[in-house]
Amino acid sequence: MTPKYKLPRGTFDILPDQSKKWQFIRDKFQQICERYAYFEIQTPIFEQADLFERSIGDTSDIIEKEMYKFKDKKGRIYALRPEGTAPVVRSVVANNLVQPQNPIKIHYMGPMFRYDRPQKGRYRQFHQYGIEFIGSDDPYIDAEVIALGDTFLKELGLKNYTLEINSIGCPDCSGDFEKALKEYYEPYKDSLCNDCQIRLDKNPKRLLDCKVQECKKISENVPSILDYLDDKCRIHYDSVKKYLKDLEIPFIINPRIVRGLDYYSQTAFEFVDTNLGAQSTLIGGGRYNGLMAQLGGKDYPGIGFAGGFERLLLSLEVEKISFGESPSPTAFFVFLGKKAKKEGIKLIQQLRRYGISCDFALQKESMKAQMKAADKCKAKFALILGDNELENNEIVVKDLALGSQQKIGLANIIDFFNKKKS
Repeated sequence: MTPKYKLPRGTFDILPDQSKKWQFIRDKFQQICERYAYFEIQTPIFEQADLFERSIGDTSDIIEKEMYKFKDKKGRIYALRPEGTAPVVRSVVANNLVQPQNPIKIHYMGPMFRYDRPQKGRYRQFHQYGIEFIGSDDPYIDAEVIALGDTFLKELGLKNYTLEINSIGCPDCSGDFEKALKEYYEPYKDSLCNDCQIRLDKNPKRLLDCKVQECKKISENVPSILDYLDDKCRIHYDSVKKYLKDLEIPFIINPRIVRGLDYYSQTAFEFVDTNLGAQSTLIGGGRYNGLMAQLGGKDYPGIGFAGGFERLLLSLEVEKISFGESPSPTAFFVFLGKKAKKEGIKLIQQLRRYGISCDFALQKESMKAQMKAADKCKAKFALILGDNELENNEIVVKDLALGSQQKIGLANIIDFFNKKKS
C-alpha cells in the first residue's frame, strides 16, 4: 500500500529499534556534562529571526540560504533555530544568569533546522548536543571545554578521530589577515565559485571553509592566520596549547580552521573522524567573546562547542561500537483463561506501581504463544497464572534464563522482586 503522506525531504523518523542508540548517546553526554558540572538548559525551537541574523552574520550560508523563516499571524518574523549558541546566550542575557565572578556552565540537546542539500550525515532537521561556558576568558576554560568533548568521544568508545585547533584572532588583529586574504585571492577571483566571489568582498575568512574542489585547490598556499595574531591572541593560544598538553590531550595545529558563524574569535577547534569522508567533523567549537554584548547583555566572554547526533551515530556504527542491550521487561505475565487474565491485569498494574517493569501479550491466548512472546522481548521472568494458581492464591515464577520455576503467594510477589533488586 502506498502511504498517503511522505516525510519532508531531509528529515527522518527515529524508529523504536533505533531509539536506544539515540538514548545511549544522550545518556552518555548528560553523564559527562554532569561530571564537569555543566547543567542542562532548554530553549524554544523557534526564535525571533533577528536573533540569528544579528549574531550569526549576514554573510553566512545559514542566513543567506539555509534559515527557515516565517511570519506569525501578527506579522512578526521568526525562524526555526539553525544552531544552539545564539538561543542559549539570548536566554542567559534575558534571565541574567551570569554575574561577576560567577560564570555559568550549561549544556543543551535538541533539533535544529537548516534548508540544506540533504546528504549522508546532513539533514534539514538535525539534532545537536552542545555546551557553553560563559563568564571567563581564561585559556584554561578553552582547554576544559575541549577536554569535555574529548572525554565524551572516548567514553562512547571512539578511537579514530583527531583534535585540530587554531586561533582565528580577534577584531583587533583580524583586519590585517583579511587584507592579506583579499590580496591573495584577488588574482583568482574569476576562478572562485559564486559564493566565494561574494565572500571575498564581505568575509574573506569564509573562503578557507569552502568545500568546492577548485576553491580548495586555490587555497592551498593561502596566508596563515597564525602569522597575524597580536600579542594578546598569541599568548592566549599558546596557553591553550600548554593546558592541552598538561591534560594529555593530543592535538594537531590547523591554521585553516575557521568557524562558519561570525561571532567566533580566538580559539577554534574541531574533532574530526578519520573514517568518514567530506562530512567528518564530529564536534566543532570555539570562543565568542563579543556575543553577549551583541545580544544586549554585559560583555562577558564565552566558549562552547556543538556536535550532531546523526554524524556521531555514523561514526559509532563504522567503528562497530555496541550501543548496549535494548531495554527488556523484568516480568512477562502469562495467563491461562479469562479469569486469570482479568486478575493478571490487576497484578501487572500493581507491579508497575512498585517500579517493576512488566508486559504481556494481550492478543495471544495459548501458553506456547505467550511464552514465545516472553522470550522474544527478553523478559527475565515469566509469571504464569491459571485457575489452579488462583484457587491457591499463588503464581508460578519462571526464571527464563535458568529454566527453573517456583510457586509464590500472590501477596508475596512484590517482595520477591524487591529482593531481586537488592
